[in-house]
Amino acid sequence: MSKLKWTSALAGGVLAALAAGSAAQACEVTVGLVLELTGPAGQYGQAGAKSVEMAFRDLNDAGGVLDGCKLVTDTRDSQSQGNVAVDQATQLVNIKKVPVIIGGIISSVSIPILTSVTAPAGVVQVSPASSSPTLTQLARDGKTGGYFFRTITSDALQGTAAAKYAIDQGLKKLAIIHVNNDFGVNMVREFSSAFEKLGGTITSTTPYNEKQASYSAEASAAMAGEPEALYLVSYPVDGATIARAWISQGGPQTFLLNDGMNSTDFIESVGAKFLDNAFGTSSGTTPTKSTEYFNGTYKDFSGGIEPSAPAADRSYDAGAIVGLAIAKAGSAEADAIKAAIPQVVAADGEPIFAGKDEFAKALELIKAGKPIKYEGVIGPVGFDEYGDITGPFRLWRISSGEVTTVGQMSAEDVMTLKDELAGK
Repeated sequence: MSKLKWTSALAGGVLAALAAGSAAQACEVTVGLVLELTGPAGQYGQAGAKSVEMAFRDLNDAGGVLDGCKLVTDTRDSQSQGNVAVDQATQLVNIKKVPVIIGGIISSVSIPILTSVTAPAGVVQVSPASSSPTLTQLARDGKTGGYFFRTITSDALQGTAAAKYAIDQGLKKLAIIHVNNDFGVNMVREFSSAFEKLGGTITSTTPYNEKQASYSAEASAAMAGEPEALYLVSYPVDGATIARAWISQGGPQTFLLNDGMNSTDFIESVGAKFLDNAFGTSSGTTPTKSTEYFNGTYKDFSGGIEPSAPAADRSYDAGAIVGLAIAKAGSAEADAIKAAIPQVVAADGEPIFAGKDEFAKALELIKAGKPIKYEGVIGPVGFDEYGDITGPFRLWRISSGEVTTVGQMSAEDVMTLKDELAGK
């Protein structure tokens, strides 16, 4: 071979290699994650991030999306602060050009991301665990553009479910301590209205600001009126500090807790012996094959996080729905993904569950133009016009240091009760 031919062949080979490398790099779809990896909600975000990663691994092992492209994450820490979350989301949207952001976990992070970043930019946002009714109202007011979805039920319903459960457990005279943010204020408003209409008495309502060194003053204030129990609306770290202050000052060791407090860290920090009369509600689950798969796989994948960790189950579903929607959309464009999200949980679709084999089946059905219905770890869900899901509520209590499910309330039952109470 002449030197000229050899040089041309070498140059051609280099160009081909560069082109192949460029194609390989282009064959990745990056989804942004803005989650609370540190701060008061750090336990939620760490579990949630691992769940999304596991869902993407399963989808990639099943063949990937968009003719074999891999789903990858660019994960940012909101530090449980709205302003930090906005900065991180802005970078993901403006610099990384992501079509989807999964996050935040808590409403005080999700809301500023939505109003300041994703809705104005026309980027899809899926929250695994933000339950504030404000998010529904923003959609009603036309301020989300239809780009927001969540895999948790609204506190507008959960507050009513919690009130009914409290009354049914004989908790009729409660003090309330709640985190002073959008989530806490809305949850307490919905709960208080329902609880009093059901015949309960609220002796005091005490808001608190996050990350204080001590909550002795709040605990002391909440004891006015001789309550029989404490309704604590909080997160595991601050919640444990408040519960210890309440107990040390002689408060009754009977508690009603919000969804995020069914946490091993919370129980261990407070002490299991003090929580044998603690009850709570969560956005519930209807067990499916996905639940069984997740419970048997997640702990090893996550490096030891329990599958019952707050937000873990619904974060996997958020990741799965986003990934399947990208495949269904046929592109990594936000508008196409937005339209595809309700389609991957279509009521008339072929049931699809979590895991590599099921996702491979889903991807084949999508290629064939057939409808699918992903039935996830939290159960089968659908999205309404506001991006909300309707699903059951799980009723639980803490017994010997373990969170035990003791019942369930359907969304229909809660809606019926809410309508009845609205007439009182």
